[in-house]
Amino acid sequence: MPPVATEEGGHPAPRGPDPLLVAAAAMVFVADPAAPVVDDLDMRHLLDVLRLRPGEPVIAADGRGRWVPCRVAATAPSKGSRGADPTGLLVPDGPAVLDPHGVPEVTVAFAPTKGDRPEWVAQKLTEIGVDRIVPLRTSRSVVRWDGDRATRSVERLRRVVREAAGQCRRARLPEVTDVCRLGDLAAVAGAPVALADAGGQAPGLARPLLAVGPEGGWDPAERDAFGPTVGLGATVLRAETAAVSAGVLLCALRNGVVLPLA
Repeated sequence: MPPVATEEGGHPAPRGPDPLLVAAAAMVFVADPAAPVVDDLDMRHLLDVLRLRPGEPVIAADGRGRWVPCRVAATAPSKGSRGADPTGLLVPDGPAVLDPHGVPEVTVAFAPTKGDRPEWVAQKLTEIGVDRIVPLRTSRSVVRWDGDRATRSVERLRRVVREAAGQCRRARLPEVTDVCRLGDLAAVAGAPVALADAGGQAPGLARPLLAVGPEGGWDPAERDAFGPTVGLGATVLRAETAAVSAGVLLCALRNGVVLPLA
């Protein structure tokens, strides 16, 4: 394993994206990046929407961190996806790469709000680098995802996450869990629960699981059950802003973009 780059003072240097990921025209998710077979939706996106031509670079990833630089095959049709061969559309153009898993894993749980704001939260948490996204049911939740609605809503979040990961060139898809009750969150995420709340302690990697409550805030019993809260700033944030802020702060600490308080 290569040595970890450090800045003055011994702190890890911020790690940027691989230049091959940045240079690629697109990223698609496939079962085996070394022998990529794209689905119909991705094929239409590459050839009909992006209008890629033979030789253009595309990343094939498996969603678990493994990716391979590829190029659009010379045999790809020049006028859209009609007649294209999904088994031969992408040709590997280099060795497989495995993105390291972030340590510690960062989890953001949030109580869904109205409209399409949960999808926006999932999109931004994916771009930021959060490892696990948990739709949360709390005592004061106004929006209730139950039964078939819960299934449809979670599947929608997973589609949004996949699309966002491709756009931001993220080879490791974050996990989107089923809807979870606050009392079950620690078991689902495998870490102690910390509640985000105004006036709480500074965030830190010792508590990499942050739960963000609904627009009405936490019930006092919930706040009392999970110990000291974690603050996200000096202002009162909307629920969706708080969820994204939680992800930004934890991932920035983990990636060395900002340094923890001494």
